[in-house]
Amino acid sequence: MKSEHGWVGVACCFLLFIVVCFSVSLHMKGVFPASGNSELGLLFFLIPGALASIISVRGRVMRPVLGAILAMPLCLLLMRFFLATQRSFWQELAWLFSAVFWCALGALCGLFICSLLGHKRSDR
Repeated sequence: MKSEHGWVGVACCFLLFIVVCFSVSLHMKGVFPASGNSELGLLFFLIPGALASIISVRGRVMRPVLGAILAMPLCLLLMRFFLATQRSFWQELAWLFSAVFWCALGALCGLFICSLLGHKRSDR
């Protein structure tokens, strides 16, 4: 049962990564560095990594990253075929790689939160 519980973190990150990817792609149109605005939408990718890290029992960093890496090609294909973007294929690929980075950073934040809560419980 423990081995199956680890895949819940992968599935959680996979689904949340896709949801965040499409919500950022649809709602953050026109926000490009060339226009003077930074792309703050990438910060939303902290959420799937942190939640999947908290859900995972083992592999609190690697399981969410695996889920994000598995979701990345699907997001790339769906964005290329169903969303009219102004970016080239290579720009979207770079954007998705940076989204995976932010997801991994969120997983590290989730690991930090779990370690803080774990130490707090052991001090009592």
